[in-house]
Parts: sequence; C-alpha cells; structure tokens
Amino acid sequence: MQGSDGNLYGATSFGGDVKCSCGTLFKLTPQGRLTTLHRFQPSEGIDPDALSQATNGTFYGVAANGGNSSCNQGCGTVFSLDLGLKPFASFVRATGKIGQTIGILGQAFTGTTEIALNGTPMTFTIVSDTFIRATVPTGATNGYVTVTTPSGTLASNIPFYVIP
Repeated sequence: MQGSDGNLYGATSFGGDVKCSCGTLFKLTPQGRLTTLHRFQPSEGIDPDALSQATNGTFYGVAANGGNSSCNQGCGTVFSLDLGLKPFASFVRATGKIGQTIGILGQAFTGTTEIALNGTPMTFTIVSDTFIRATVPTGATNGYVTVTTPSGTLASNIPFYVIP
C-alpha cells in the first residue's frame, strides 16, 4: 500500500531470519530502495498478511499465526508500526458531486475552524473527534482537502475528485 509519505509499504508472509521465517514488514521508495522495517518473531506473530495506515499516521496489520507460545501457531496477532509519519485526513469516498455531503476521517477534529477542497472553503459539521461531514462546494475542483484544527492543518492523503 502507498503510505501518506509516498512510499510503498507491505508485508511478506515468509522471510526474516534463519531461526524463524515468520515474515517481515518493508518499505519501498519511489527510487527503488527497499528497506526491511521489522522481522517478526513467533511471539509477535507469524505470516503477516494485512497492512493499512490509520489517519494518525501509524500502520496496523494482522498476522495469521503465532503470538502466543501456548497457541501452537494458530492464534494470530494484531500489530502496529509507528514510523513517525504525520497524521492526515482521509475520505469515506474520494468522489462526490457539487452539493453532496461527504465524510472526512481523521484525528483531533474537535474545534476545527476551516475545511477547504483545493482551496475552496467547504461547509461542515463536526460529528466526532474523528469524523466530519462536509459539503462539496460550488466551484470546487479536483484536489486535496485541508482541515484546519486547533493543533494544526491536516491534508488529505489522496486527492478528492469532483464528478459531474
């Protein structure tokens, strides 16, 4: 998957080290540089097979096996990997028509003062600290959404597309 920093991140279900071919987490830069970020051990999980990035910047995933010595490799685990990437805003759906209400996901939305789509201000309602409803404004064009919160400005990790 592509992280909010533009690099590709993934998991291998095998590999790691000689003692345990339990799997790895890796990063691949646009320039083709491959870096192993983590080598799993049985107590952490075996066979990682899912990875996603939350709007707080941290990666989360699951490993199909391992995690507990009494489990005999069948239990599995949930794991996280914090690389220090900045929080961002995301969408429930990344497309919408003018006048349509869309969902924006993120962190620390309470007290948000402004939301804009490619520079065009949006009307919005804060539903919770992690969810906002906003309306695609007249004159909006495809682009990134910015959310101005008391702790700073969050940008969407992908562009929003205005559909006719």
